[in-house]
Amino acid sequence: MSAVAAYVFDLYGTLLDFGSLRERFVDVVADPDRLVADWRAKQLSYAFASSAMDRYADFDTLTGLAFDYACGLHGLAVEAGRRADALAAWSALPAFPDAAEALTALRARGARCAVLSNGTARAIAAALNGAGIADRFDAMLSVEAVRVYKPRSEVYELAVARYGVEPGRIVFVSSNGWDATGAAEFGFRVAWCNRAGLPAETFGKPPERTIRSLIELLHD
Repeated sequence: MSAVAAYVFDLYGTLLDFGSLRERFVDVVADPDRLVADWRAKQLSYAFASSAMDRYADFDTLTGLAFDYACGLHGLAVEAGRRADALAAWSALPAFPDAAEALTALRARGARCAVLSNGTARAIAAALNGAGIADRFDAMLSVEAVRVYKPRSEVYELAVARYGVEPGRIVFVSSNGWDATGAAEFGFRVAWCNRAGLPAETFGKPPERTIRSLIELLHD
């Protein structure tokens, strides 16, 4: 197998822990974890619908619309200031404990690392800087460049174009099963970071590896 040319990471849920958003809602809803899960699910649902309908709206916009839906679902009336704070929190998510350690070790080995995210370029940069890991990356790639969302092949092609190599020389890392299978279908070598111990996807090409921590990337 060809040598790895780069490691390309999904952002939300893979490097950054959006579950931390729950703390903003513990005083207003009975089940803040469910609210955050519903918000995330609708955020992705709107992204998938955007690509399917060929009606692009950026991820910041979709995140706001998904938040409004989740609040309605939970019967939560949110004033404008709290809404703005909730959306801004996506730029202040903490990195998972294994993220900085794994990225630092990969960079020490001379590995090239990138982020490939549904997020806007502004949001990606703000989130990585906020989490203190921006300096581990030589590229921050946003779907804004192609105006469709993962798992469309045009998105994964951004990483191929950035590094000028065939897909099989890129290791793509995501915690999202649908993203892992989409990237595998594209031709990446995929490591699915299954922190939650979820069952494997039953549609699409399986990932090359399933890991529970990003530290396992160091054991290639």
